[in-house]
Amino acid sequence: METRHAGAPAGLLLAAGEGSRLGTPKALVEIGGTRLVDRGVRMLHEAGCTPIVVITGAARVDVAGAVVVHNPEWRTGMGSSLRTGLSALAPDCPAVVIALVDQPDVTAAAVRRLRAAYETGARVAVATYGGRPRNPVLIAHEYFEEASAHARGDVGAREFLRARSDIVVPVACDDVADPSDIDTPEDLQRYGGSR
Repeated sequence: METRHAGAPAGLLLAAGEGSRLGTPKALVEIGGTRLVDRGVRMLHEAGCTPIVVITGAARVDVAGAVVVHNPEWRTGMGSSLRTGLSALAPDCPAVVIALVDQPDVTAAAVRRLRAAYETGARVAVATYGGRPRNPVLIAHEYFEEASAHARGDVGAREFLRARSDIVVPVACDDVADPSDIDTPEDLQRYGGSR
């Protein structure tokens, strides 16, 4: 049975880490004069997600066009940020697209592909590159609680996706996005960015 949903998914940008290998919180890193956190919010807006929620931790940042939620447990890893983000969403939020602040080449086109899968019935959709699941990820509302229960330590949605592989729809995004992340000063140098 095909199900269509009228409501747009929310966007959730995880941006709490301190960037220990990078030497500065990733949210504050700039590429071309734009902070990674602002790039991520713009990308989710361009993909039609609303509202956009940014989870902060190591650095408290104001972000135009987004609701900023501080994760007091950010030191415990990405799992707590995902839980914080999911609990911050409105009860009537139909779905959420989860993106990471340190992947500047994840695009609105990739998110739109996840949305298209959702609009034709997928309850969980994950972007794949070379056949491997990465980010972003879309999760429908009825799985928020289950995804939150699986989010522990430095694991975001990965364990949930493994546990519910029966409902995960892979969405190839190789031609429109790249999941490379910025973890080290060398990574940042490749992008011509600054701390």
